[in-house]
Amino acid sequence: MTDQRGDRSARAAFPIAEVIRRLRRTRRHWNATALAVVSGESGDPFRVLIACILSLRTQDTTTGPAAARLFALADTPAAMLNLTPRRIERAIYPVGFYRTKARAILGICRDLLGRFAGRVPDDLDALLTLGGVGRKTANLVVTVGFNKPGICVDTHVHRISNRWGYVNTRTPDETEMALRTKLPRRYWITYNDLLVTFGQNICTPISPHCSTCPVRTLCPQKGVTSSR
Repeated sequence: MTDQRGDRSARAAFPIAEVIRRLRRTRRHWNATALAVVSGESGDPFRVLIACILSLRTQDTTTGPAAARLFALADTPAAMLNLTPRRIERAIYPVGFYRTKARAILGICRDLLGRFAGRVPDDLDALLTLGGVGRKTANLVVTVGFNKPGICVDTHVHRISNRWGYVNTRTPDETEMALRTKLPRRYWITYNDLLVTFGQNICTPISPHCSTCPVRTLCPQKGVTSSR
């Protein structure tokens, strides 16, 4: 006898492959993320790492110009350590927590030179030993900086993955662990950039643009109370 509950569950499974296909097809019409721009321009893991630090709790419209100003002054760990904290602060202002980030950047550069011969490690666990580097930043460096599999979960990825009903989690860390179990590995590298771009342009936190969403016919809109 056929298990009807299993059939219903299979039919109800969220079609992640089709959703990603539609988002990839539409992404060219959206503004690229600041980190995607940094990576595309340089392909340098160090720049990606520092830009990640700058991007924390900061909008892309601020992160991109701040990163450009800083890298015009120094774009290697050794060169960065020739700058004073105050000079870094002036270069990256007005990113969020710019004074704290200036100190964190100098600490990271000292660690890179002292423990990693000036090179950014491509290993998640090694990256997490750097001061100021959490799982979000470490996963971004692994995926964006080194094109290696990892799952970076920020507020966009956490919100949208739950809004789709693809995961049912309370925190970004829980979402990362759920996605590592559920998301096909071939999507790991691009998942963050795709969902961040989607979240900035269409699937906004409040009143998302559901009327122009390329996946609206597939989305259960969990938690959405109003939309445009």
